[in-house]
Formats: sequence, C-alpha cells, structure tokens
Amino acid sequence: MKPKLYAVVDIETTGGMARRDRITEIAIVLFDGEKIVDKFESLINPERSIPYEITRITGITDSMVSNAPKFYEVAKKVVDMTEGAIFVAHNVRFDYSFIREEFASLGFTLTRRQLCTVVLSRKAFPGLKSYSLGNLIRHFDIQVENRHRAMDDVLATVDILGRILSNEDGAQQADRIVNAGIKASHLPKDISIERIHNLPESIGVYYFYNEYGHVIYVGKSINIRKRVMQHFGNIDSKTDKFIAKVADITYEETGSELIAMLLESNEIKALQPEVNKAQRAKDYPYFVYHYFDHQGYLRFNWEKSSVKTRTNKKILNHYSSKASARSHLYQITELLGLCAGLTGIHEAESSCFYYQTGACTGACQQIEAPESYNERATEGLEILKKSFDDDFIIVTEGRNREEIGLVLIEGGHYRGYGYLAQDDAQHGPEEWKEAIQYLPTNPECNQIVMSWLDKHPMAKILKW
Repeated sequence: MKPKLYAVVDIETTGGMARRDRITEIAIVLFDGEKIVDKFESLINPERSIPYEITRITGITDSMVSNAPKFYEVAKKVVDMTEGAIFVAHNVRFDYSFIREEFASLGFTLTRRQLCTVVLSRKAFPGLKSYSLGNLIRHFDIQVENRHRAMDDVLATVDILGRILSNEDGAQQADRIVNAGIKASHLPKDISIERIHNLPESIGVYYFYNEYGHVIYVGKSINIRKRVMQHFGNIDSKTDKFIAKVADITYEETGSELIAMLLESNEIKALQPEVNKAQRAKDYPYFVYHYFDHQGYLRFNWEKSSVKTRTNKKILNHYSSKASARSHLYQITELLGLCAGLTGIHEAESSCFYYQTGACTGACQQIEAPESYNERATEGLEILKKSFDDDFIIVTEGRNREEIGLVLIEGGHYRGYGYLAQDDAQHGPEEWKEAIQYLPTNPECNQIVMSWLDKHPMAKILKW
C-alpha cells in the first residue's frame, strides 16, 4: 500500500476573513508519518497593506513582503506539494479556506482531503485545558523560535501530528476524521472513498443513481462533498438500504445557494426520484384567489385550475390537492377570525351558523363593517400569497468570479435561472433574460424565492 503523505500547512494573513483578507506567508511540510520528506516556505505579497495589529503579532511588515512573490507565482508549488496528500493544519478550516480563496481568484478550484490537528488532538490527548497550538507547544515543551511565523508553526504542528500517529490507534483516528467516519467496508461496491473525496466543496445539487442509471435521490448543499459524506457516514437501519443502492454520483455546481434550492426543487419534480417522496408533487391542479365583492369585503375562494377558471383571477397560490387548498383557507379563517362564508370554506348564507355560535363576527351579514373586516382579511392575503406583483431579476453569486447568477421572476412567478459574464452585466434586462434557462412554473419555487428574499433583504434586484 502506498504510504500516506501529509501536507502540513500554515499561513499568516492580513486578517481573519478569507474573502476579504490575503495571505502574507505560507509554509508547507510534507510528512510521511515518521519523517519530513520536503519543505517549502515563502513570504507572499498580499497586494495590500498589513494592519499594525497583525504586524505586532507576526512580525511581518509591509517592507518585508513588498518584493515577495504574489500568490499566483507560488500557486503551482502549492498544488504540486499538496497533490495526493492529506491537507493538515491546526484549525484546518482557516488555512484551507484562505488557500482555496486564493485559487478561486485565479479561476482554479482546489480540492483536498483535510485533517485538523485541533480535532485530532482532542481525541488523542483528552483532558487538556486548551488545544490551541500555543498551549500544545507549552504542554509538550516543543522548541519554537518564532511563534506566528509560518514555518515555525508548521514544524510544531508536524511534531504534534507525529506524536499522535505514533500512538496506538492514532492513524486510525486520523483516517476516521479525514473520511468523516465513513468505513470503506460500508460503501456500495461501485463507490470508493476516493470518489467521494474528489467531489467539490462548492454549492450545488447532487444526484444519486442506482445500477440501472435512474436517479433515486436529488439533494442540495453549500458543500457537496461534505453533505455526501454525511449520507455515507453513520449509516443507520433506515438509510442502509437506500445507500446500498447507490451506484453513481453526479453533481451540478450552482455558485448560489438560492439557485441550488430552486434547481433541486425543479429536478425532483422532473425526475421523480424514489427517495424524495415528500417533494415529488409536480401537478398543482387547484388554486386560491381573492377579490372584493360588491359590498367591499375582501373575499377568498378556490377553484380547479384551467385556462378558463384562471382568466382574470388574482391568484394567490397553487395547490396539489383540493384538501390542501381548503386547509390553507381554513387556517387563516381560524387564525384571524374570518368568516368561513367569505373565505371559500362554506357557502355564505343569509342565516350564518358560525355567526350564531360566535365564530364569525358577522361580515357575511354585513354586521361587521368592511373596513374592520378587511384589516384582518388583508393579513390573511399576505399569508396566502405566494406570487409576485412585479417582474424582476435577483442577482446572485456565479459559479466563478467571472460571472453572476440570475434568477428571473416574471408574470408573478419564478421562471428560471441563468448565468452572465461579469463583463456583460452592464446590459439591460432583455439581454439578461437571454441568459435565463426557462423552467416549468413551480409554486414551491415561488415560496423558496420569497423565503430567501425575507432572509436577504439587501439582495441585489433589477426591476424594469
């Protein structure tokens, strides 16, 4: 068996946010579990000033990095040294996110198996008050000349990793962390752990296929690889039979979480995968609409959908069954104390049973004034409403830095998504709409967009 290689990495940066800050120094040590087989270190010109507080901690100044190589000049070396190795760092999420972001700015996606020595140390050395690199250095009396310099911190991390791997069960603990608890013996015969590790750590939709090439499950995630690993890790009796059927995995990167959610919904409706039972409804033959009667009361009703019944109706939502449409109307009737005769639950009568029992305030008998009743009915309208008043495009992240994602709302509904090169973003809505992949109307997608907009009030929207 080919021996494992660990690419132990440390970086220094201009700050703590990978999307905003830049790398100022990098060190990589290749370690085979027993000895160091290669080393690399370099200051990096971050192409911006280094904050005073960062200089105070690391000792790295603007003058030290002014003539240092920019990241793209050392990128090939980073790729070569980490290729085929397990990417190791103390708090791996920090170092890995910065390096991935640097590669993303170059239009390259870096994907590596990862191992965090913070997590590993907690398992290997239980009971310590802290698992920070500084505390582990003190605990094991590791000799370090320059703390918070990349190579010195990497060598300390290598020392700690070596101690763990030399312990009984240390290598197995490391493998379990790298593989997210997945046991190769539990994987389907056509899916290897390497196949899963090669999945991207990006936002998108993934597909599980059976041996006949049929899609049996569609899912979405902001980290495709991590989510797929969760499927195959800690398998219980409920999911064991499903996972055993998986013979292939594919994915579609979307760059945008919103687009991933919308694509997942449309794909489930189109492909009808056997495992996504709850989300498979593709027909919505009933709808709820609203109108004002001749006495000024805001009323609701439902109908079976057809071209004739939909004409000139102010439609609020579509439903997969008559029961679900009536249930939604019943909910607002109960919640807001509306009249069942004016919400389509029962025929409005001259002698209202619900008014006699006190459940209705008498709007159906014109006892409650329209102004008073309509205040509550308007609240019900907002609850029922799952369509849009305006046409607009939501601008989201693209699949890379050179493009943007677009989500089109037109005619009251979500119509589709697409991508546009950043250089073409100055064009108008008609040009933007040419980039849209139009999809069948799906009321569930309307709700997805509405919920997303509620959570992202500062989203960029183009109206016309």
